[in-house]
Amino acid sequence: MFTNRKVGVLLSGAATVSLLLSACAGTPSNSSGTGGGGEAGAGDSITVACGAMEDLCQAWTDAFTKKTGIKATYVRLSSGETVARLASAKSNPEFDVWHGGPVDGYGEAVNQGLLEAYSSPEAAAIPDKYKDASGNWTGVYIGALGFCSNKSALDKLGVEVPDSWDDLLDPKLKGQISTAHPSTSGTAFTTLWTQVTRLDGEDAGLDYMKQMHGNVLQYSKSGTAPGQIAGRGEAAVGLVFSHDCVKYQEEGMTDLVVSFPQEGTGYEVGGVGLVAGSKHKSAAQQYIDFAISTEAQNIGQTVGAYQALTHPQANVSDKMVRLDSLTLVDYDFAKASEAKPNLTKRFDDEIAAKPKE
Repeated sequence: MFTNRKVGVLLSGAATVSLLLSACAGTPSNSSGTGGGGEAGAGDSITVACGAMEDLCQAWTDAFTKKTGIKATYVRLSSGETVARLASAKSNPEFDVWHGGPVDGYGEAVNQGLLEAYSSPEAAAIPDKYKDASGNWTGVYIGALGFCSNKSALDKLGVEVPDSWDDLLDPKLKGQISTAHPSTSGTAFTTLWTQVTRLDGEDAGLDYMKQMHGNVLQYSKSGTAPGQIAGRGEAAVGLVFSHDCVKYQEEGMTDLVVSFPQEGTGYEVGGVGLVAGSKHKSAAQQYIDFAISTEAQNIGQTVGAYQALTHPQANVSDKMVRLDSLTLVDYDFAKASEAKPNLTKRFDDEIAAKPKE
């Protein structure tokens, strides 16, 4: 359930902000693709770097294959892992498409020449605030960063469900907060950049993270893991996108509750983009067209993924958080992308490597 906020129908103008902008692998096919020329069809294959939950990655790729006859397989990777894998294979790409995960990671990939522009005809329906003006990525869903808390664990600690970032600094929560590492997880980088934005500077944002460090149980690799950790009662609070917490609730972790910081929270736009140098460009472009469509965006709800959707004609569930019910920080995705390499290094050096007090 959600606390302090209602769940309801999606989106409003109040949610707009300027947008200038572990592993389950399907076995890649050895079939040859079109290499970027001509029509792709049955016999072609693509490999997707997928940043969503496993079951959604599977559902997306299966539906595309069924629709087109093009074999699509995936490797589930966090955002940091995706950028690293794309960079390491830049001269001989192993992936054709990146699908899912916050677009500040996509921006980092663009800055390294790892994605190339593709303006899908399907993207015309997507509001400008949810797509890159140069066509390097298109947003397919939106997720709000929230607190995924185990109510039973909080009750035992004598702590209320948090509704402020300052609540996470409570000494009673020592070792009771689970969050991912911002170098590997797009979710965790959203947490870090949210602090930088709301506190007006990198030094202030890192100072907050230093204060929270003593309360952190562990920094996981995957951004979705903290919700599961909280659901199992191993920590009292997990920092995740709220739709992930809703999914875990539906899967039986009934002690979980979702809440949001009243002073402002960050959010993700989950994207899809074409990997630079894809050997199967035509098939990859067809996949991107599919990913942006209402048909693909609506798949999420069939596997318990309740992200808000970017296509105006996509289905709306009452399990999606209403972005206009939240206070959102002015999250600048382009600036976040540029700052990410240095900021995550500072987090490593100044916070993660330090002992917890």
